[in-house]
Amino acid sequence: MEPPAADVESAEESVTEAPPEVAAEHAVVPTVEEEPPVQSEPQAEPLEASPAAVESAEPAAEVPAEEAAAAPVEEEAAEEPVTEAPPEEAPPPAQPETVQEAPAEPAAESHPEAPETAPVLPTVPSHAPYLLIGGGTASFAAARSIRARDPGAKVLIVTEEPNLPYMRPPLSKELWFSDDPSVTETLRFKQWNGKERSIYFQPPSFYIKPEDLASAENGGVAVLSGKKVIQMDVRGNKVKLDDDTEISYDKCLIATGGIPRNLQVIERAGEEVMKRTTMFRKIQDFKSLDKVSRNVKSMTIIGGGFLGSELACALGRRSAESGLEVIQMFPEKGNMGKVLPEYLSNWTTEKVMKEGVKVVSEALVKSVAFKDDKLEIKLKDGRKVETDHIVAAVGLEPNVDLAKSAGLEVDSDFGGFRVNAELQARSNIWVAGDAACFYDIRLGRRRVEHHDHAVVSGRLAGENMTGANKPYWHQSMFWSDLGPDVGYEAIGIVDSSLPTVGVFAKATSKDTPKAATEQSGTGIRSESETEATASSPVASSTPAPVVESKDEYGKGVIFYLRDKVVVGIILWNVFNRMPVARKIIKDGEEHADLNEVAKLFNIHED
Repeated sequence: MEPPAADVESAEESVTEAPPEVAAEHAVVPTVEEEPPVQSEPQAEPLEASPAAVESAEPAAEVPAEEAAAAPVEEEAAEEPVTEAPPEEAPPPAQPETVQEAPAEPAAESHPEAPETAPVLPTVPSHAPYLLIGGGTASFAAARSIRARDPGAKVLIVTEEPNLPYMRPPLSKELWFSDDPSVTETLRFKQWNGKERSIYFQPPSFYIKPEDLASAENGGVAVLSGKKVIQMDVRGNKVKLDDDTEISYDKCLIATGGIPRNLQVIERAGEEVMKRTTMFRKIQDFKSLDKVSRNVKSMTIIGGGFLGSELACALGRRSAESGLEVIQMFPEKGNMGKVLPEYLSNWTTEKVMKEGVKVVSEALVKSVAFKDDKLEIKLKDGRKVETDHIVAAVGLEPNVDLAKSAGLEVDSDFGGFRVNAELQARSNIWVAGDAACFYDIRLGRRRVEHHDHAVVSGRLAGENMTGANKPYWHQSMFWSDLGPDVGYEAIGIVDSSLPTVGVFAKATSKDTPKAATEQSGTGIRSESETEATASSPVASSTPAPVVESKDEYGKGVIFYLRDKVVVGIILWNVFNRMPVARKIIKDGEEHADLNEVAKLFNIHED
């Protein structure tokens, strides 16, 4: 069975740790694929979608573009799992404790004290026609989709986080490059094209209060924040919250996302080590890591995937001013070694090092201890690294806590709730985002942890909750930026264990994430693919030699092959060409000469 394609927004690479005595020889193939947000209505500040290509199974029934996309992840986001070889079977990774923050303007606030004679409305509605469990990108995309098809719909989002729905990708990308010292409070950032926006999909005024949902004449979307659904009664069509409140529903979406993995050697190391370890996923994680980075002398990021490499570059650039030592370690030979072919992984590693990061490759973590006010990381080969703080960017575990009480099936190979082509787990229960394990008619069963997938699967689930009955065939994409000058977009199965063919050209000043967003004016470099088609791409007539080895890879296309058929494509500093890549994979044809196929991307044009 094909291992899940490594994705970021949410999927990070697995970090391998070696048992205290027996060395872990091979890292487990990561189950990867990112989370993480969706676009909103014209009112209020419009949310631009991140490079999310939002296509629906039937273009004719497409939701308007303004509602189609959602915000960026990575990278959400989804990270590739880190493989470790514990001395003995270790307990499942525990969810890291997150500090609850008070939302700036909670969507659900109680009414001010009313006169004694006035009836007190319950803050938690007893019934929601549309109940969405989880407050991430997929859930927000579903809410917008439901309201687009059923304008009077009453939608309730229940989320453990104290925040209104927001986009995750900027947490590891643009927010770190902000010049605003109060960015951790404002959560506003400048996109690579210079335009400023909020991390939140919509302001509080967009939502209605949960207690007003039942009486809202025109319906609306309400957010019940800081609440966790702990049990589902599928036969009774109701759920129980962690405060024992019950909410009944007509239709329900499970979009519970995932939980960052930790290394078992860190979990076993004790409280002092855990206090100095961050699992990066939420707004609070960004806030706390930003604070830590300004108060310590050394930070070590464990993980060589998307999230780990993005954070390493962001902190490395900051280190030039503050003197912060930034170390990145991973079990592979180079950055993103599970995704990129070796030559490109090596080039990326050099790029990360130029940002001021000390890279420790082929690192299998054997133990972590707190000694003399420092964390000491011992590697299997005897190397030691001393640091003040650890960021564990070693993968994402799909949150399937509700599976048992709901009697829903969890996929044994990829994790996540198994759903059919319409993303249904039951007749009135759908699953979307990181937690959904779906069947891809072109590439087989998969689970994807990327922002674009969260947007598209959430939107499709919302359509199907309102009766569309449409299958999910969209090939989701993901993107990763190593700062404003180097970025790539990918689609399909991009696994470095597959044969690859790379075609490269010399880059110009226009071939950067920053330039691409400036040219489009959207701030979302591949937002245009939402509307674009690739039925008849025009090929460039310029020859396109295959590059076997060179010192610089300015821009290019990397094809991933399985049985001589292209199953994955990475566009390296090539932007707004995703529809072409999507069509190549959808066609599923053998190609005698990939140089000719590369011409479709016009990479040799200035």
